[in-house]
Amino acid sequence: MDSTKPKGKMSSYAYFVQTCREEHKKKHPDASVNFAEFSKKCSERWKTMSAKEKGKFEDLARQDKARYEREMMHYVPARGGKKKKYKDPNAPKRPPSAFFIFCSEFRPKVKGESPGLSIGDVAKRLGEMWNSTAAEDKQPYEKKASKLKEKYEKVKRRSGKTGGGAPAKAPAKAEKKDDDDDDDDEDDEEEEDDDDEDDDE
Repeated sequence: MDSTKPKGKMSSYAYFVQTCREEHKKKHPDASVNFAEFSKKCSERWKTMSAKEKGKFEDLARQDKARYEREMMHYVPARGGKKKKYKDPNAPKRPPSAFFIFCSEFRPKVKGESPGLSIGDVAKRLGEMWNSTAAEDKQPYEKKASKLKEKYEKVKRRSGKTGGGAPAKAPAKAEKKDDDDDDDDEDDEEEEDDDDEDDDE
């Protein structure tokens, strides 16, 4: 585990539970907490609270979110952590999977229906949608992914390297460019989605 990674942001409800736990400790310093029962009581109390009462916890959550985003901007993963690899501009683009193609199509819809969802929750919802999609409905995405993979393999073989062709190979790639122009924008879009999903994890 990366000990330098900023602490995750807390929700307003998490702040409320933390406050309840502190109050409980003050009142019953020696009593052990039955977590299941305690959580249930917190949940019931939260549901009956007014928006004004919840406000202070929501303010704390907003401040913590700003702190988290600020710290993440300066965060560099420790060695061995997940890092963005250097991308060779001449390298063939890695094709997206059928799931990523599905995500790029349905992400705007999920965000539109639930604008308050975090990136992680959107990804989770998309995963649930994909898992509940019938095999025959997945076929168009799988066919498209297969077609993109074939194209990727072809470009990779032409460049002779998995990490991208040497500059000397670039003119050969340029000659072929006319054939591929139609798909290039699509690939760019897919790759962005691929990266988005990576960030989500």
